[in-house]
Amino acid sequence: MPYTSRPLDASTWDAFAELMERNNGVFGGCWCIGFHPEGGQRGLDHRAAKEDRVRTGRAHAALVFDDDGGAQGWCQYGSPVELTRIKHRVQYEKDAPPVPDWRITCFYVDTKHRGQGVARVGLEGALDQIARAGGGLVEAIPEVTTGRTAHGRFLYSATVELFEQLGFSRVRQVGKHAWIVGRTVDPA
Repeated sequence: MPYTSRPLDASTWDAFAELMERNNGVFGGCWCIGFHPEGGQRGLDHRAAKEDRVRTGRAHAALVFDDDGGAQGWCQYGSPVELTRIKHRVQYEKDAPPVPDWRITCFYVDTKHRGQGVARVGLEGALDQIARAGGGLVEAIPEVTTGRTAHGRFLYSATVELFEQLGFSRVRQVGKHAWIVGRTVDPA
């Protein structure tokens, strides 16, 4: 099935919201707000917070659509100011790499579309959007899956192998299977 990506913005919000609602808000109702500064606030209405960020241009993602026009996944990215919360923070900060221009923090693929290349299209779309926004140093903290079976709940940051296929290099290990990866994206 062919997939395409489009920026998550006001024009694609309804498709994003439908995907989230179809999947119970994803990851226990996160609505992909967990890496934003307010992500840890108790009592936060995640849907409203995400919608506000999207409609005010303070949230970025490549939303992946199937050939019927339905959203089936995304790849979230943003500046370190936009995405302040990172996984493995203690290990990350022990020998922090240079501050990136962009972070890729979260992926989601609808359960019926997993294993069909949606995450790849999302990552490619995010890299394209980053290039159009001026490019720069991009980092992520995905999981190594070679030689092991990884449960999907740990792959919300995708796999090191996928990032390496798209030109990223391993910078440093920060968790049992987690690595900081980085790549410089040229401006478009």
